[in-house]
Amino acid sequence: MAYKKLKLWFDVNLAKELSTKINSTTSAFNSKHFTSTIEKNIDELELKDRVTLFAKLLNESLNGTFANKIEILLNILGPENTEETGMFKKYYWIMPIAKFVENYGLDDFKKSMKAIEEITKRNTGEYCIRPFIEKYPDKTVSQMRKWSKNKNKHIRRLSSEGCRPRLPWATQLTMFVDDPTPIFTILENLKDDESKYVQKSVSNCINDILKDNLTKGRLLIDSWILDASKSRKWIIKHGIRNKIKQNDPWAHSILKQIR
Repeated sequence: MAYKKLKLWFDVNLAKELSTKINSTTSAFNSKHFTSTIEKNIDELELKDRVTLFAKLLNESLNGTFANKIEILLNILGPENTEETGMFKKYYWIMPIAKFVENYGLDDFKKSMKAIEEITKRNTGEYCIRPFIEKYPDKTVSQMRKWSKNKNKHIRRLSSEGCRPRLPWATQLTMFVDDPTPIFTILENLKDDESKYVQKSVSNCINDILKDNLTKGRLLIDSWILDASKSRKWIIKHGIRNKIKQNDPWAHSILKQIR
């Protein structure tokens, strides 16, 4: 992937590549409608709208139910991403499939959870999981707790990144802005994770929590101090980074305890 703005990769050439991938697995895809509509409408759109258009046309151009369509799309995902980078470079083309699940899979929880898990092994499900949290809070958080113990680091990261109260470029999860305690068990499962990729997500989730729920966030961090591992110390330090910048006495006290 040569350097250019991410939005510019979502063009008619990508539409043709996706058509080739899909046509290799099924004849139930209207390639002409898909590529011609992309070509006519894509140039005037920014990134989010381009991805949304791709998802809309995937839905229109495939026959059958959501379950039928997502099975076809999962079949073109290819090998998993074994690195901690590359989601928006090598695997950028999967973003419309994630948006497809977000926009059209809400009524099929089981199939959507399977799809989000497979997408996350290559790209990211942190945005498409959020409407499911809002519609099925208990079921989705329960699923994310299971993901927090998954052997795949991308899926473990999703369990914390997807439930961040204030995830950038995403709608706030008001329920967790108001009360983040339902996601504390997820963070507990990840507090000693050895993957830096996961650690960064957990620390960012802590940072979000401290913005709106200082007392609850402090209590969580206080409970992590005793016998803190190297990984946990890193998470704590970066999770309280804004409080340190604000010269918060509690944050400086925590910093001293984890040195």
